Amino acid sequence: MEFDLVIAGARVGPGAPLDIGVRDGRIAAMARGLPGGARRVEAGGAFAFAGFVESHIHLDKACILERCPICEGTLAEAITGSAKAKAAFTEADVSARADRVLEMAVLQGTTRLRSFVEVDPRAGLRSFAALLERRSAWAEAIDIDLCAFAQEGLTNERETAELLVAALAGGAGSVGGCPYTDPDPVAHVTAILDLAERFGVPADFHADFDLDPQGSILPEIIAQTAARGLGGRVSVGHVTKLSAMAPEAVARLAEGLARAGVAVSILPATDLFLGGRGVDRLVPRGLAPAMALRAAGVTVSLASNNILNPFTPFGDASLARIANLYAIAGQVATDDGIAALFDMVAAAAARQLGAPHGLRAGGPADIVLLDAPDPVTALRGPAPVLAGWKAGRQTFRRPRAERLAGPKA
Repeated sequence: MEFDLVIAGARVGPGAPLDIGVRDGRIAAMARGLPGGARRVEAGGAFAFAGFVESHIHLDKACILERCPICEGTLAEAITGSAKAKAAFTEADVSARADRVLEMAVLQGTTRLRSFVEVDPRAGLRSFAALLERRSAWAEAIDIDLCAFAQEGLTNERETAELLVAALAGGAGSVGGCPYTDPDPVAHVTAILDLAERFGVPADFHADFDLDPQGSILPEIIAQTAARGLGGRVSVGHVTKLSAMAPEAVARLAEGLARAGVAVSILPATDLFLGGRGVDRLVPRGLAPAMALRAAGVTVSLASNNILNPFTPFGDASLARIANLYAIAGQVATDDGIAALFDMVAAAAARQLGAPHGLRAGGPADIVLLDAPDPVTALRGPAPVLAGWKAGRQTFRRPRAERLAGPKA
C-alpha cells in the first residue's frame, strides 16, 4: 500500500508505538512497520490523537485589554466594558484579532472550535461577517462553528432577534443566548430554542454565571430541551451556581441534564478570575463540578471562553493548560480523573459539538502529536505540542526543546 505520509513511532494508546499511514487526507492504516510514504515523519514515541476541541470561545472580542481597563474585575464590568468596545469594532479589526487567536489555537493543537459571535444593535453583523470570512480562510487548519449570540438580551432589544435570524440565514452553524442578561430569562430561552428549531441548528447558552444557589435557569432549559426533543443539541456554559449548591441539588440537576441531553462547558480561567469578587477571605472557587456531572452521564467539556479581554485577561488558547488548571483548582489527582479531563478537551468536547473525533483507519487524518507518552502525562505537565495535520496536510510543527548546558549524561 502506498501512503502520502507515514507518521512513524507514535503512541495512540497502551502498548508499543505504531505507524500511522495517511492517504488522500484520511488514515489508511495504523500498524507497526508500515512502509515509507512520500513523506515520513518520526514521532519518537509522542502521543498522537485527533487534536484538542474548543467548545466555547469568543473570537470577536478577544485581545481588547487595552480598550477595556479592569478596575473591579467583575462580570458586570466585563459586560459593560466589552459592550462599549464592540460598538467600534470593524470587520478588519475583528479579523485581525481573530487571526491572532486562531494562530494560537492551531499552534496549541486545536483542530476544531465553536466561537460565539455577538450580533446586536452595537455590533450589527460586522463581527459575524468578519468571522464568516475567517472561517473560510482557516478551513485547511481548523474547523470553525460560528454561534450567533445574544450577549445582552433579547426581550429588551428586539433588533437582536432580527440580527440572529440574518446570521443564521447567512451561515451561522448554531445559536446562543444569555438568559441572565435578559429581563425575562424564560422568554429568552424560549426564543433561542425557537430559532434553533426553525433553522435546525444546535443551541448554546451562557447560564447561571454567579455564586447564588437560588434562581437557576437550568430547570427551564432542561424542560424545554426535553419537550422539544432537542437532546444532544443543547449546551450550557459556566453554570457556576452548581458550585454553591448542596450535593443533593447538584445531583438532581445533573440527572436532569443527562436525561435531557444538555451538555455543559466549564470555563475555568474565566470562572476563577471573575468569581468570588467582594469576598475578603476564603474566596470561593466557583467551578462547576465536572467530575460529578460526568459521573451522572452529562457530556462535559472544558474550554477557554475568552482570551486577553476583561472576562479573562490571560490566555494562549492552550486547552492542555485549561485542563491542567481545572485539575489544580478542582483537586483532580488520580490518573482516571486526569484522563477524564483530557477527554473533556478532546473527544467529549467534539461530541458536544456533534463532530467525530479519534484516530481510526478510514477516518480523517486530523492528527496532533504531544511530547508525552499518554494523555495523563500530557496533562500533568502540561506537555508541549509538537506537530499537527489536518486532513493529512501538516498545519504546524514545534520542534522539541534541546538542552545545551548543564550536567553531562
